[in-house]
Amino acid sequence: QLVLVESGGDLVQPGVSLSLSCTFSGFSLVYYAVAWFRQASGNEREGVSCINIRDGSTYDADSMKGRFTISGDNAKTTVYLQMNNLTPDDTAVYFCAAGPREHFSPNNYCRLRSAEYNFWGQGTQVTVSS
Repeated sequence: QLVLVESGGDLVQPGVSLSLSCTFSGFSLVYYAVAWFRQASGNEREGVSCINIRDGSTYDADSMKGRFTISGDNAKTTVYLQMNNLTPDDTAVYFCAAGPREHFSPNNYCRLRSAEYNFWGQGTQVTVSS
């Protein structure tokens, strides 16, 4: 059983940076991708960024490029989301999710379609407010 646990959510002021962590356990994710999604109140869930654990390659949503960066640790047990210059529009519950590379046809590299991820964490709240 794979377990994903997000942490790092907080109440912050606009303009600051915040780093989220997603720690996973249960089995090796070397042939998986891990992604960050977020869902603001009343909105649909949207993809932020994903990383292919086996080689560290990443894919970012266009709207997140330049401010958000996904990365993984060498032990391949934690994925991070570095968020810079936060605005109130970034207020949301942030989820991490994992899916096997076979879900990402045709080339086995991750995308940001939530249906392709079958393991989800409980989420961590990020609130950006002055």
